[in-house]
Amino acid sequence: MPQDAVDRLVALLDLEAIEVNVFRGTSPDETVQRVFGGQVAGQALVAAARTTEPGFGVHSLHAYFLRPGDPTIPILYEVDRIRDGRSFSTRRVVAIQHGRAIFNMSASFHTPEEGLDHQFPISEVTPPEELPDFAARWAPFADELGAWYTRPRPIDTRHVDWSPPDRRTRLAPYQRVWLRADGTLCDDPMLHACVMTYASDMTLLDTTLLPHGGDYDENHLMMASIDHVMWFHRPFRADDWLLYHQDTPSASDGRGLARGLLYARDGRLVASVVQEGLIRRMT
Repeated sequence: MPQDAVDRLVALLDLEAIEVNVFRGTSPDETVQRVFGGQVAGQALVAAARTTEPGFGVHSLHAYFLRPGDPTIPILYEVDRIRDGRSFSTRRVVAIQHGRAIFNMSASFHTPEEGLDHQFPISEVTPPEELPDFAARWAPFADELGAWYTRPRPIDTRHVDWSPPDRRTRLAPYQRVWLRADGTLCDDPMLHACVMTYASDMTLLDTTLLPHGGDYDENHLMMASIDHVMWFHRPFRADDWLLYHQDTPSASDGRGLARGLLYARDGRLVASVVQEGLIRRMT
């Protein structure tokens, strides 16, 4: 059931406190080669948030993926309380496995206040209810995908600009994807920010392949996130539909850059994302 998958994601983000400023997280799947980057980012944000005072919400995070995460062992998150001010608090988080840093993040938290307000408008797109879900999109490839096709997914994604994996044509350097937690979350705004941090790593780096068509076959590429940046602008719910408008300004030197704007369904711009990733042809 979708709600079961969402509940497992919430449990995944519920870190164990093992010492002051030290938390432990686990991975849900020991069969993959490396830990999903969104999981590490989401867990690191949870660790940072649990050291802040009530009333502070995350407004930005800057993260680097340093080494592949090992899904067979826990991840330790060490939080450094850089600064606590009246309006802003800053944290640094280092994720550790096998005695080495695999990820680090700086996160800033801010108390709400009044100020100037403007944003880019949301574009008119097909609503998510009229678009195929993951199972429908990938049904023609179900036999070759095996268990990856049937496993439960906590995030429902609906592509406005669906590009089949066997395409040979070059496409415009952007895509739009509706996404949401496929179930109900509690009302804690911090949980919604952490769930969306998890989800923001999905589909974004794939955008960098769109302009290259058949020149690049995903089965012969090594792709991995290098860094990931988010700014949170306005309140939102991660279990309501959000439109993820993504584009790719550049790819060069074995790296690709992708950007994303996350809009609530009522048109509010709620978050901005930028990610650079490794795109290396395997010989």
